[in-house]
Amino acid sequence: MQSVDDAKVKAARKSLEFVEEGMVVGLGSGSTATHFIRLLGERVKAGLKVRGIASSRASEDLAVSLGIPVIDFRSVQTIDVAIDGADEVGPHLALIKGGGGALLREKIVASAAKQFVIVADASKVVALLGKFPVPVEVIQLAEPLVSRRLTDLGLHPTRRHAKDGSDYITDEGNFILDCACGEMADPAKVAAEIRAIVGVVEHGLFLNMATAALVADGSGVRKLAR
Repeated sequence: MQSVDDAKVKAARKSLEFVEEGMVVGLGSGSTATHFIRLLGERVKAGLKVRGIASSRASEDLAVSLGIPVIDFRSVQTIDVAIDGADEVGPHLALIKGGGGALLREKIVASAAKQFVIVADASKVVALLGKFPVPVEVIQLAEPLVSRRLTDLGLHPTRRHAKDGSDYITDEGNFILDCACGEMADPAKVAAEIRAIVGVVEHGLFLNMATAALVADGSGVRKLAR
């Protein structure tokens, strides 16, 4: 039986079909995106010429170690294709992302991409978003205020902690509140309510952003379009 990790590799390998010579490629974060970066590194070693823009320090460090040239938005303002994973993939390619803590930079990279392609295993596809908590990145100073407002909205926030029990701090120096929203009939409404709170930097609802999703299961990889 195919493991989840095998499915992720299969989806990541399929996503290489979106990458062409000379492209600027958005490099996602997390386990599935890591598979993609490693596979892209093999292609670069074989002679493919691309440049990458990373959505986290971890992805940037990995790309550099593999010989993938990494640039930033001072060099270009448009990404040809961004490849990333997701915590949930819902109807119309609505996504929850940020389980790995890189949601802000992931959304910046996705917003600059002509194509935003999700790679995932079949377990990530859901009928309604919300079983996975929605991460909300917040300014440290505002965290108690934001937490209270999220609680008032019925979103059940919990401060994220690192594995050693300390406060989890994002690459940009912020806290994350994970919101146990439950299944959402109207994720756009929830996204708007969260965004309206002063002190919120970004949230993990990626709506109307993905152009395709490559989903791997035991029978192969299927492409979902919005």
